[in-house]
Amino acid sequence: MAKFKALAEAYIPELPNYYRGKVRENYDLADGRRIIIATDRISAFDRILAAIPLKGQVLTQTARYQFEQTADICPNHVIEYPDPNVLVCRKLTILPVEIVVRGYLAGTTGTSILTLYKAGKREMYGFTLPDGMQDNEKLPAPIITPTSKAFDGGHDEPLTAEAILSEGLLTQDQWETVSSHALKLFARGQEIAAGRGLILADTKYEFGMDEAGNILLADEIHTPDSSRYWFADSYAPGKRPVSFDKDFVRNWVVERCDPYKDDIPEIPEDVIDATTKVYIHAYETITNRTFDPGSADVDPLERIRDNLARFF
Repeated sequence: MAKFKALAEAYIPELPNYYRGKVRENYDLADGRRIIIATDRISAFDRILAAIPLKGQVLTQTARYQFEQTADICPNHVIEYPDPNVLVCRKLTILPVEIVVRGYLAGTTGTSILTLYKAGKREMYGFTLPDGMQDNEKLPAPIITPTSKAFDGGHDEPLTAEAILSEGLLTQDQWETVSSHALKLFARGQEIAAGRGLILADTKYEFGMDEAGNILLADEIHTPDSSRYWFADSYAPGKRPVSFDKDFVRNWVVERCDPYKDDIPEIPEDVIDATTKVYIHAYETITNRTFDPGSADVDPLERIRDNLARFF
């Protein structure tokens, strides 16, 4: 495979109202549209570790495919894709609740149901799970495990439907709308995954409101960064299924330093290259399409600038 230049930064001074996220550059246009450029930065341990060539393009195109496959279920924020790394979308007011749908007893974070289950909890997120379940066991039916959306950089916290309503985070109508959308989206995502020899174990959704109060799906959908995918032929309850292992970089760093305290050592090219290949493999497996990286001779930022010139 040709050597592609990573898009580590995507600052374009001609575009207005710049905001830099961990991995995306955002620009708000005066007419209510937002330009989101997905860079190749990879984030973990609350810091940027490296830039993985083609990562931003893979995730943008995976989300594009999934938005197209689910547009009949609920409206989304997509307007157009002027470049493989760029989404022009409706600017929304993001709802303060992140909707996580889980079909299996899985996860590693502090808010995951497997972590809570292993700590002895059986009541969580308004659901009661039985004793004796195995790691990664399929749930009787998918459940929604909402968390607070930490806009200030804090940690997400588990919520129940009752807490969401009593604290005024969402209205009854809003909660019913996002819950219904999320479960239908997850069912469609699982159906698509099954046709590719995959299991969509869990995923997260973000919803926002437009100026008219309509609820739209935002952010990304069913990408390998927002979802847990397993290869179906490797699945058995109690065992760890094979997944898209994008943790080459994370694992390499952890083996060599305390990433929360130490400087991050320079990550070698073979680890970077391996991670690029995992992302491309994920795209091709999830979408059943061949990934087109474009020309390695074209600087990605110059290409993006050219494709966004009409917005200057």
